Amino acid sequence: MLQAIAPPLRFATICELDELPVGLGRAFRVGDHSVAVFRTRTGKVFAVANECPHKGGPLADGMLAGEQVVCPMHTFRFDSKSGECDQTGVCAVATYPVEVIDGFVRVGVSV
Repeated sequence: MLQAIAPPLRFATICELDELPVGLGRAFRVGDHSVAVFRTRTGKVFAVANECPHKGGPLADGMLAGEQVVCPMHTFRFDSKSGECDQTGVCAVATYPVEVIDGFVRVGVSV
């Protein structure tokens, strides 16, 4: 059985950690990707695609419910780890690796 090879990633520094509001998201452009980045109340930072696959809502404008992003248009919830939606029949959103180094947030996108 052939194993899929993951595409190479390029990490881009997008902001300082203190610039991310706790419990809310911010949108960033990373290469060709529009990315919504969130900081949870427990301090976890994660990134997902900034467009809801249901109606195209800007996920960065959504709220957090634990570690789920709530779409501001129709309250669909997307898991921060898998990108899966809580509604059946709705596609998942892409998730992106995030690292915080020396107080700076970096997001990895495929090149």
